[in-house]
Amino acid sequence: MKKFFIALLFSACLLNVGYTQQRIAIPSDKPKLIVEIIVSQMRYDYIHRYWDKFSEGGFKLLVNEGAFCKNARYNYLLTQAYPGIATISTGANPMVHGVISNKWYSKANGEPVDAVADDKMNTIGGSYFSGKFSPKNIITSTFGDELNLYDPESKVVGISLDAGSAILSTGHNPTGSFWFDAEKGNWVSSSFFMSNLPAWADTFNTKKFAKLYAERQWDASHPINTYDEADTNKVKAAEVKKKLIDKIKSMIDGVIQKKAQTLNYASLLESPFGNLLTKDFAIASIVGENLGNDDHTDFLTLTFSVNRALGLKYGPQSIEVEDAYIKLDKELAHFLEFISGTVGKENVLVVLTSDQGIASTPAYLEKSKIPGGYFDPNKAMALLGSYLKAIYGQGNWVTAYYEKQIYLNHRLIEDSNLKLEDVQQKIASFMLEFSGVANAITGSTLQSANFTMGIFQKFQNSYNQRRSGDIILNLEPGWVESNGSVTSGNSAYSYDVHVPLVWYGWKIKRRSILSPVDMTDIAPTLSTLIGITWPNGATGNPIRELIEY
Repeated sequence: MKKFFIALLFSACLLNVGYTQQRIAIPSDKPKLIVEIIVSQMRYDYIHRYWDKFSEGGFKLLVNEGAFCKNARYNYLLTQAYPGIATISTGANPMVHGVISNKWYSKANGEPVDAVADDKMNTIGGSYFSGKFSPKNIITSTFGDELNLYDPESKVVGISLDAGSAILSTGHNPTGSFWFDAEKGNWVSSSFFMSNLPAWADTFNTKKFAKLYAERQWDASHPINTYDEADTNKVKAAEVKKKLIDKIKSMIDGVIQKKAQTLNYASLLESPFGNLLTKDFAIASIVGENLGNDDHTDFLTLTFSVNRALGLKYGPQSIEVEDAYIKLDKELAHFLEFISGTVGKENVLVVLTSDQGIASTPAYLEKSKIPGGYFDPNKAMALLGSYLKAIYGQGNWVTAYYEKQIYLNHRLIEDSNLKLEDVQQKIASFMLEFSGVANAITGSTLQSANFTMGIFQKFQNSYNQRRSGDIILNLEPGWVESNGSVTSGNSAYSYDVHVPLVWYGWKIKRRSILSPVDMTDIAPTLSTLIGITWPNGATGNPIRELIEY
C-alpha cells in the first residue's frame, strides 16, 4: 500500500509538471513582445549559401520552426538601406513615405538632404554631432507610431549602430531610438526623443563594452580554406605562390582584421564585434525597459548595420561577409535563447528580414564571363554638362546628381523660355547612350503616366514629386555605380530586391510561403495580428497565410 501511494504521488507530480508546462506554453491573445530584426543588406541566397555553417539555434531555428516567406521582394527601383527600412515600418513605398533614398537634393534650398539629419536637434549622451537626427522626413506614420497611439502603455524601442536605421524603424514617437557614437564609444539618442538617456542605457555605457570589443582582433571562425562560399581565389593563389601581401598573409593565418594599435570605435561599424555590441545593448533594453512583461504589446526593432558596411567594402562573395554571418548567427542564437527564456517563445513574435540586397562585384562576374561594369556618374555628368551647354548655351543646367537621380536648374530653364519636359526628355535620351544605362525616365512622364507593372512601375514607386530628381536612371543587370565602394545595391533586380522574411514564435505555424509577398505587407500584417490601425500611408496587404492561423 505504501508503494502504491508513493507511485500515485509521483504520477500526480508528473501530471502537475506536465500541466504547468502546457499552461505556460499557451500563447497570449496578443504577443507581449514583437521583435523585428533587420539584417542590413542580407540577400535571400545568404540563407542557403551559409546554411551548413550556421548553428542550430540562429537562422536555422527561425527557418525550421517559423514561417519562411521565400518570395518576399521590394517593389521599387532605388533599393537602399533607408528606403527599405522606411518601407518595412510604414507599409508603403518611397513615393508615399517620402524616404526616396539615403540622400537626395532639396529643390527648395539647393542643399543635399540626409534622410534623418536634423541640425535643430541636440545629442543626448554623446558627442556634439552624433545626435543631430530625427524622423522629420518620414511623411507617414509607422507601425510603431500606430502601436503607441493604440496603447500608450506599449513601449517602442529602436536600436542600431546607425542612426538612420534606428530612427526609421521606429517612427515619430517611440519610447526610445538609440544608436552608436563612434567618437565617444557610447550609445546615444536625440533631443527629438528624450531629454536624458534612461538609467539602464547610462549604466550600459559605463561598462565600456565598446572599448572591449574595439580592442579585439577579428579572427576567422573556421580555417580560411573552408570558406567555399566566398571568392577565395586570391587566398588560394597566395598559398600556392607564397605572396607576401599583408592582408593575404593575415587571412591565411586566420586573421581577418588585426587588433587595432590605437583605440578606434569607428572600427566597430564594420566589424562583427559591432553586431555583438548591438545585440548586447538590445538585451539591456529588454531588461531595462521591462519589455514583454505585461499585457501591453511592446515593440523592439534591432538593425544589424555592420553587414551593410562589409558588403559595400568587400562584396557579397567575400570571406569578410561570410565570416560576419557565421558570427552573427551565433549572436542571433544567443539573443533568441534570451528572449525565449525571459519572455517565452509563445509570447514573442520575431520577424527577421533585410532592408535591401546587394550586387556582386563586376570583377567577380567577369570571372564567369557574365556582363557587368561600373557606371561613373562624375564623368557622365561632366559630359552631360558639356552637351547641354552646346545645345542651350552657357549655364549650370544640372544642379545635382544623387543616387541615379539628375536634378535640373528649373529657374535657368524657365528664364531661357524652355519647356522643362523637353529638356528632361533630351537628357533622358542622351543618358541612354552611356554604357550600362538601361533606362532613363523623366519626372514629367512619371507624373502623367500610371504604370501598373514592369520596370517603370518600380520607377514610379520610387518617385516622390517633391523630392525626386528630374531624370532617374536604371543600370543594366550587373552594373553598379562607381562611388568608392566595390559594389552597391540600388536596383530593381533580384539580387537587390529579393530578401529573407521569416516569422517565428507566438502563434506562428511552421510553413514555407511561396506566394509573392511585397515588403509593404509587413506593417499591415503586424497591425492586423494585434488588431490596430495600419500606418496611415500603408499600401500593402496582410499576408493571408499568417493571418489565418
